[in-house]
Amino acid sequence: MSGFSIDTLRYYEKIGLLADIARNTSGRRVFSDDDLAWLGMLRCLRETGMPIAEMLRYSELTRAGDETVQERIELLHSHDRRVEEQIERLRFQQGRIQRKLGFYREIAEYRPEIDCGVSAARP
Repeated sequence: MSGFSIDTLRYYEKIGLLADIARNTSGRRVFSDDDLAWLGMLRCLRETGMPIAEMLRYSELTRAGDETVQERIELLHSHDRRVEEQIERLRFQQGRIQRKLGFYREIAEYRPEIDCGVSAARP
């Protein structure tokens, strides 16, 4: 349900990213809706490149309560800027890839005997 592997869940629990996960009588974790929402946030942070150390800091701040809201804002704002920079770099590189695709499509269109593996009919 969480989308994480058992190993990742165990690791996150071990290092303190997950706390107080309920277990059933056979010892299996039972995640509440709040737990799943927290895991969704952890996935977001991890998939956008936040280092584990920063995720731990965010987790600590969250558990510390409302007096840490400003620190959480600063941490997430800093991460958001890094994500934006990464997106800009990816868009630039994507443009290079698209220009190269256009180059190869032109070759494929004008020299059909060359199999470029790219259909000239593709957009």
